[in-house]
Amino acid sequence: MDKFIRVDMSTGKVNTSPIPDEYKGLGGRGLTSTVIAREVDPRAHALAGENKLVISPGLLSGTPAACSGRLSFGAKSPLTGGIKESSPGGVNAMKLARLGIAAIIVEGLPPKDELHLLHVDREGAHLEPAGKLKGLGNNAAVAALTEEFGDRVGYLSIGQAGEMKLAASSVAATDMENRPNRHAGRGGLGAVMGSKGLKAIILDERGTGPIDLVNSSEFLRFNKMWSGAVLADPATGKGMPIYGSPSAVAILNQEGGLPTRNFRYGQFEKVEEVSGKKLRQTLKERGAKMTMPCSPGCVVRCHRNYHGKDGRFAGKSPEYETLWAFGPNLEIGDLDAIAELGNLCNDYGVDTIDTGVAVAMAMEAGIIKFGDAQGALELVREIGRGSYLGRIMGSGAATAARVFGVARVPVVKGQAMVAYDPRVIKGMGVTESTSTMGADHGAGYMVGVNLGWVPNWRKVPKLSTEGQVEASRAIQTFQIAMDSTGLCQFTHTPLLNSKEGMEGVVGMLNTKFDWRWQEADFMAWGEKLLKIEHEYNIAAGLGPESDRLPLFFYKEPIAPLGAVFDVPEKEMGKFYNF
Repeated sequence: MDKFIRVDMSTGKVNTSPIPDEYKGLGGRGLTSTVIAREVDPRAHALAGENKLVISPGLLSGTPAACSGRLSFGAKSPLTGGIKESSPGGVNAMKLARLGIAAIIVEGLPPKDELHLLHVDREGAHLEPAGKLKGLGNNAAVAALTEEFGDRVGYLSIGQAGEMKLAASSVAATDMENRPNRHAGRGGLGAVMGSKGLKAIILDERGTGPIDLVNSSEFLRFNKMWSGAVLADPATGKGMPIYGSPSAVAILNQEGGLPTRNFRYGQFEKVEEVSGKKLRQTLKERGAKMTMPCSPGCVVRCHRNYHGKDGRFAGKSPEYETLWAFGPNLEIGDLDAIAELGNLCNDYGVDTIDTGVAVAMAMEAGIIKFGDAQGALELVREIGRGSYLGRIMGSGAATAARVFGVARVPVVKGQAMVAYDPRVIKGMGVTESTSTMGADHGAGYMVGVNLGWVPNWRKVPKLSTEGQVEASRAIQTFQIAMDSTGLCQFTHTPLLNSKEGMEGVVGMLNTKFDWRWQEADFMAWGEKLLKIEHEYNIAAGLGPESDRLPLFFYKEPIAPLGAVFDVPEKEMGKFYNF
């Protein structure tokens, strides 16, 4: 990957050039964040022409490396006001990497209120009018594009929410079935793409060859080592293929850390109705496809489709975060309603987490009652209608709470918190507080550390106040390095817990680029990149005071464990002392 594509929406010019020296050796989140930090003024408004949308495959994307199909999107976030990266799976990282493109950088604003699509193939890149796609959801937009360009290319698109530049809007990426079901969901990056007047990107790698490797035989040996570690891990080799990420529902409920009724309780009385086991049983009875890869080279195969009561395809099966956001969080125990809510979000192009918590804010305000599935569906449908209420719901939990007059607002840096109560899973409380990404589980997944899933790396008991900051710092450093390779975030457990996993990944990097890295170099790389993000956020006005949870987590014990978030303030203040 040795090329940059720069797209200036203010002039319509598209320029392809060699990757600048200062960006060589970077990919994925490392590249998107470095470009934003160097080229976007931290004082810029996220929807202004000064902001840039950067799209980059990981350093291992497009190679035979197992589970390397994540594609990073980066920008200054309209939701958090800081630096942001989000990385969906799907086919597009492979296609962009095979085209030799390290990054697409979209900048400027179109002079007219018009939509465009960017077409990229081995001959180059150019903009085309996309007015006929205006107002379409992701499903209809990709269907229309497929009629014209076929199903052998990759599509990146925004729905109605992105066109309206709503702060919780996402970017959709097509999966192995050419469905726009993988999303760069967090941080409002769809709004940035919409502000640029860019409705869709078409990636056509046909006619390209395999990516060059310095030592292909050694690369394959290390990949075998890595994929073996993934398949041997209890989570990625057994739990995820069988139940997918919803396997976490029963686990978190048993631990007393499943946030219920807007973080009032740690257990959900209808948990059996929304568990991973119940979901699998339902999908099996209805004949839905299960245990599928979402991207080329995935050996975990946790992707699955959802079928309705009539046995027909009804969209993507909900992941754990979506299942929580529209399930226990809202006290809804109806799988069909939860799946429909998630798939409406996918079609309109909004983050399911922030939208689910926004619905909780409406419930807190008494607009609808907790447990009202039909009321929740009507609120989310308003996003697709583009009504004033829909624009509020699609702008995230913080905006909804402000408009509805709600004080109990589980957000950090303007972004909704996720499906692990920080009073019980205290390491996640540290991550959500301190992450450069806002409240984001993907920035440093401490659940495995707190529940003993990575004992060979380290274990810090979930309720302990000691060691949480150090462990979260280490895992956030590790995660940004991992995000820069294009490896799926679900594979963090074998990478942390298995000597063969880390040796395999570092070995693949070395035999692709002729590096001489050890594990320590991998972690030092992550530390350097995390500092870049943190310094940008400081300049953008997100100082230490923003690295804290809402006050009620410190004061209000959660049932049944009676715990509060009590990691010492002095320790929290040391997080970035490295």
